[in-house]
Amino acid sequence: MSALYPRAHGIEELWRLLLADAPPSGTGAGPAPVPGSLGDIEIDVARFGIPPAQAASMARLQLLMVEAARQCLDDATGPGGLPGRTDVVVGTCLGLDRQYANALRVDGARYARDLAEVLADGPWRDTGADPRAAERELNDVLARRLGASPHDRVGEMASTIPARIASAFKLRGRTLAVESADATSFWALAHAVDSLRAGLTDAALVVVGQRDEGRFARRALAAKGLAAAPDGTGDAPVLAEGLGALLLKRRSTAQRDGDRVYASVLDCALRHEARPGTFRYSLSAEHRRAAAEAAHRTAGVAPGSVGLVECAGHGPGAVGRAEQDAIAAIHADAPRDSVALGSVRDRLGHTFANAGLAGVTKAALALHHRTVPPVRTGTGPGPTAGAFRVPRAAEPWGPSADGTPRRAAVLGASLTGTVCHVLLEEHVPAAAGVAASAPAVGSSGRASVGGRPSGEGAAGGRGAAGSFVRGAGEPIAIVGFGGRFADSPDADGFWRTMLSGRDRIGPLPAESFDRDLYHAPGALARGRSYTDLGAPVPVPSAPPAGLRIPPHRYAAMDAAQRLGLDVATEMFARYGRPPHTLEGVGTVAVGSNLGLSRERRLHTGLCLDDLEADVRSLATLGALGPDEVEALTKLVRDRFAEPGPVDLPTTWDGCVASGIAALVGNEHRLDSVPVAVEAACASSLAALDVAVGRLRSGGADYAVAGGVELPCNPRDMVLCSSLGLLSHSRITPFDTAADGFTPGDGCALFLLKRLADARRDGDPVFGVLRAVGASNDAKSLIAPDADGQARAVRQAFAQVDFGPDEVDYLEAHGTGTRLGDRVEVAAAAQVYGTGRRTAPLHIGSAKSFLGHTFAAAGAAGLLRTLQGLRRATLPPSVNLRELSPDLALDAVPARVATEARPWPAEPGRPRRAAVSAFGTGGINYHLLIEEGTGATR
Repeated sequence: MSALYPRAHGIEELWRLLLADAPPSGTGAGPAPVPGSLGDIEIDVARFGIPPAQAASMARLQLLMVEAARQCLDDATGPGGLPGRTDVVVGTCLGLDRQYANALRVDGARYARDLAEVLADGPWRDTGADPRAAERELNDVLARRLGASPHDRVGEMASTIPARIASAFKLRGRTLAVESADATSFWALAHAVDSLRAGLTDAALVVVGQRDEGRFARRALAAKGLAAAPDGTGDAPVLAEGLGALLLKRRSTAQRDGDRVYASVLDCALRHEARPGTFRYSLSAEHRRAAAEAAHRTAGVAPGSVGLVECAGHGPGAVGRAEQDAIAAIHADAPRDSVALGSVRDRLGHTFANAGLAGVTKAALALHHRTVPPVRTGTGPGPTAGAFRVPRAAEPWGPSADGTPRRAAVLGASLTGTVCHVLLEEHVPAAAGVAASAPAVGSSGRASVGGRPSGEGAAGGRGAAGSFVRGAGEPIAIVGFGGRFADSPDADGFWRTMLSGRDRIGPLPAESFDRDLYHAPGALARGRSYTDLGAPVPVPSAPPAGLRIPPHRYAAMDAAQRLGLDVATEMFARYGRPPHTLEGVGTVAVGSNLGLSRERRLHTGLCLDDLEADVRSLATLGALGPDEVEALTKLVRDRFAEPGPVDLPTTWDGCVASGIAALVGNEHRLDSVPVAVEAACASSLAALDVAVGRLRSGGADYAVAGGVELPCNPRDMVLCSSLGLLSHSRITPFDTAADGFTPGDGCALFLLKRLADARRDGDPVFGVLRAVGASNDAKSLIAPDADGQARAVRQAFAQVDFGPDEVDYLEAHGTGTRLGDRVEVAAAAQVYGTGRRTAPLHIGSAKSFLGHTFAAAGAAGLLRTLQGLRRATLPPSVNLRELSPDLALDAVPARVATEARPWPAEPGRPRRAAVSAFGTGGINYHLLIEEGTGATR
């Protein structure tokens, strides 16, 4: 384990902080209840092989997380070593400092032009100030103050953090970032547990952190009534900084390797209360009790065996009372004073995304040291009685009367409505019975799991019917889908585009791309894009029919949230039944950029005083007096126009990436736990992987998964141009003229159920997901690697009972660069070139029609493949004039089709296809799908 908090730079320091007897708040002695900043921690970037040219473009949180990972791996050093497949799952919430800086610099160009236009008019014309010189100087000032590097786009991405960790420590498993507000830690932990139990990885490094960056988060949370009290008490969370990391192994593996084990995770149960309207914490004790009961049922342990409950720490208000009522019901039969209550928030504050990991770390340390830490005097989980006590001094944690292992529970809740319950158990090597057989995942250092998949599962006991065994290879049915790309209003229009023979790429509309400001044709220029082409999607202007969303709340939503709501409505309509008829517990996992555009724009609006300070420093305005400059900046502010209010309860909702998923569940009244997933351009397939993992583990009975992003905006155009990623003409995958990609907007979502459940329920089965493989190159953050991509393909085939020669079609990622296309075909040849193919592998890419839709790219590829399977038609590529000679198609053998062709059925097997998606940072995903049966809707 590792810990980086303002008052504890390491696990040992954290344990000392947790054990310290703390006086009541306000006495001026002891640990401060509201900690400070992590800004003073020095990180040696050279230690991690980070080039100086990239370091300046990295988010500060990225550096801190790499250091937290190092400390965790050092803490885990032991005879077992680190296994070959190690996943890296990172969690964080809200924007990163580099995201804010890059957005402010790009938006600042508009402010600089407004300055020049105001200077050119009115009383300043005779002052001698040159308007264009002032504009140029201000842009130069912003570039120096905020940074301006070709690496800015990569450095600002949340998914670059796990990729950087994988590269630094040569970890070649899955790499992704997740966000679910203050349930983020629990989601990261749950996904790691799913992957370990399914045998998809040998170890998982979970790193979750929160920084108080920029000016947006506190203002927006305060507007929701969550402003912190000065002493850290009450219902209001303290937005505090903190990071931590856990290295997990299956317990059997850890024991075999002789690893030190802090504790084991028996289960991580997630529940959600679906309430349409503004996001808020669940007030339902019943949902919390259901999460606890699910965890105990899956783990096979009684509530009476829990000796420590680590509460979320919401205080004496309504949220805290719901938590207290839930644990009182769960522990109703426990002896008096037998359960200690605590909350790590009394020492660390509310570290939001990191809060759950902080609680798990505290509980694991308590189990490891067999000591219950004290709760700071004057704070606590709230009124207690019966079974509960609040220790005010450190207590020895004695053995249980019946000899069962010591156990702890960690509780959590999310501002989007999720509740969480984690069960931990001490490591007792001598206890071969219960301890060795429990389905546990180690929660720490070299910790571990018992290797059997869960039985009934945390989702409520609706086990899979039929002949398939719950586990890594269980087929997953697609029972609904929807999509919107370019000018296609729905998934059927999308398919018509695929058959049309022409792309949907063209000049971006003036309202979304100001050419005077941001276009410099054909040249690499700071703050400019050398192309103005894209495939934009019109942003919905009203909620979908049937959803009652007030205009003021809809106006506060990010464009990605609006688009996601529309596509989800189409998806449920194709399912053919009202969403509320879906039974059990669900998951909504949406691939997305974790820093939404609306949050960045609002943050820029909060920084106008910084821009005005820059104006005061301009040498070109030296002839103006102070009063003249103040009058000038006031006029520029009025002209620039602030992007919207921050101090409204709906503002935060429209800026959090997991809000896309939460809206889909809440507005359709689904008890489905939301999460946003970022794995760069592989985000959609990563989200599908998360959803499939939940279904196979029993953590969910149904899932919505896919991706959405709208990169046809000045910020993305400028940042991608600076790294030379964009095509100077248009994207042409596999062509000899391929020189980069063209951006496109889009969204596709899929409704998933276990195949056996879908058949039992009489659902339409449009397609069947058979496997998702993933890997990281652990090499370059930018250059693709054939071996890394091939590892993801092999992992997918390891989950199924057929070989690569039985796959007919590959929907390629198709980045549209000669290097990227060559490497992708070379990787495919390593696995698909078996020499047993009876017909060529057909290869194509949706990007040739729609451009690169970033986080939605994998979803676009899956939608195209699914539609081809349904219509027995092999989809073509477009704009392929001359096949690149770099492609080793004969090694597969493979062909790239330029016209739609019939998809013949092979005797004795269904039509099968694969979908690839790769992301910056060496992230690779590969999905296997086969046709459904009997679906006509």
